[in-house]
Amino acid sequence: MNNPTELTNMVMIENPATNEVLVQHRRLYRTGISFPGGHVEDGESITASAVREVREETGLSVKNLRLSGVMHWFTPETGARYLVFLYRTTDFSGELLSATREGEVFWVKKDDLPHMALAPDFDVFLRVFLQEEKSEAFSCCDPDGNSPFLIQ
Repeated sequence: MNNPTELTNMVMIENPATNEVLVQHRRLYRTGISFPGGHVEDGESITASAVREVREETGLSVKNLRLSGVMHWFTPETGARYLVFLYRTTDFSGELLSATREGEVFWVKKDDLPHMALAPDFDVFLRVFLQEEKSEAFSCCDPDGNSPFLIQ
């Protein structure tokens, strides 16, 4: 049985001078406020995919990405696994695009994030990004479609 695994990334870009983070108001998939990111392409490293996705979705170049953690889902019925590698950086340059086909991008105060219209499960992503002692969130869908997260 072929158990598919999908690899993706997400990047929290911080501006320490203003205590702001760059967000994207996604409108195509998992709509709501999130960080930029996307899929790993064949032959591409996970970090390189994160750099590419940020450039495509925001216009910014990023470097010195640090791995914050991993989120992953497992579906027992199909054996499918979906992994999101979570990175953060304060090292960015370039001119910010106002929007792409993925959605608008803009800076917000980090403290305002929990009060915004977040994308599904993004509150869990934030716990892994913002709590240094957390590095993994895992969910295994039960037969009823529920998927509570174990955060470690």
